[in-house]
Parts: sequence; structure tokens; C-alpha cells
Amino acid sequence: MTRESKTPVRTTARSFDIIETLRDLDGARLTEVAEYLDLPDSTVHNHLTTLVQRGYVVRNENTYRVSLRFLEFGEYARSRRKIYEVARPEIDKLAAETEESANLLVEEDGRGVYVYNAQAGDAIPLDMHPGKHVALHATALGKAILAYLPESRVEKILDRRGLPARTPETIVDRDELFAELETVREQGYAFDDEERVRGVQCTAVAIKNENGQVIGAISVSGPASRIDGDLRERLLDDLRRAKNIIELKLAHS
Repeated sequence: MTRESKTPVRTTARSFDIIETLRDLDGARLTEVAEYLDLPDSTVHNHLTTLVQRGYVVRNENTYRVSLRFLEFGEYARSRRKIYEVARPEIDKLAAETEESANLLVEEDGRGVYVYNAQAGDAIPLDMHPGKHVALHATALGKAILAYLPESRVEKILDRRGLPARTPETIVDRDELFAELETVREQGYAFDDEERVRGVQCTAVAIKNENGQVIGAISVSGPASRIDGDLRERLLDDLRRAKNIIELKLAHS
């Protein structure tokens, strides 16, 4: 894991603070950004002017918004993950077969990042869009990945990211989490029951490369009210088939 710089460049940090504020506020006027960040209008103006000139922010009348330039970088970063191209068609099939939401997640810098999501027509819309970052310990996908990382790596992730509660069901005790990860290894899959989002259950399996290293996880998610024991077993069968195909393609492509 990379260490955080002890001497961050303040101007760079402020530019990113402004970009993130524009995202959080879904666009804003200069004065709104300045008030939100408690910065002088002149400072925010200088940053916004530079960001507009470089194409990372667009201005419509007096409202600033994050530009689509970031989509270029996101697609580039995603395309560099071999698992994305290999797993994408299988994620689409999973969504169609299960009539739920199917997902691909990878670990980056101690957090989970959704790389791809597909939803069936009748699936409940969920917040699992590509690029979304989540706490690894609070999702079936994350636990599937953590279970196969070296214990020292898991310890470092927990030291840095902690075990924040997302719902009353989130595991927030380190010993309990390690016991859960042992269970994941024994049974070959991870499960979360409303641990990140109330009312949502998720079942996931880890994806490994040809060297046996975990490189991601795939899952099926849906409303807790309709995922009973029988359906969960069917979802597991579909997930295991997809896992087998993805890992074979990774090994032979």
C-alpha cells in the first residue's frame, strides 16, 4: 500500500477539493463552492479558472460542473484491468439469468471499487455504479477479496481504513471480521445481509489469476425480501459458473 505524503501540495489538494465539491453539490456557483470549503472567493476563482482552461470543469453561465474529461481517464484506468474485459460479458449474463444486479469489484488502495455493473430489467436500481468506492469489510464482494489477501495486507488495510459502520449489521470488530473471512475461505463464497445498504443482500465469489492471486470479485445483489435460501443457492450456482469461465479466460488469454 502506498503511504500518504507528509508534505502534500496545498494547491493541488485544493483543486481536488473543489472538484469533489462540484460533484457533491451537483454543480455550484463560485460563491457556493467558496462557502462550502470556507475559502476566499478569489482563491476558488483562480482554481476554477485553471480547471476550466484545462477542460476538467465546464461553466454554464455562473454554474460550474465537473466535465466529461474525467470519463476519459476513468475508461483508461478501467481498460487497463484485464479482468474488466474478461468478466464483462459474464456479468451481463449473470444479470440476465438471475434478474438481479450483477457486479464486478476490485481492490485499490485499501478500498473496493465497482468496475462494472449490469442490471436486469426488473432489478431494483442500486448504487453500485462503476467508480463508486466502498469499504471492503462492509460488502460481500470486499470480504471475498479480503479472505484471499495475505493477513498482513488485510491488517494494513484495516489499520488505515478502519471498520466504519455502514448499517447496524456491519461488522465493526476486527476479530469478528477475521472469523468471517475464515468462513469465506471454508465455504468458497461471501455473503452480506444488509451490511452496507439496508434492505439489500449480496452473495459474492473471489476471482483469482493464473497464479492463484485474488484480483477481484463478482456478485449478485438484490432485495433481502426476495432472496431466500433456495434462491441464494441458485445464485451461487450461477456465480460459480461465471467464476470458472472468467478464471479460465484469464488463464488462457
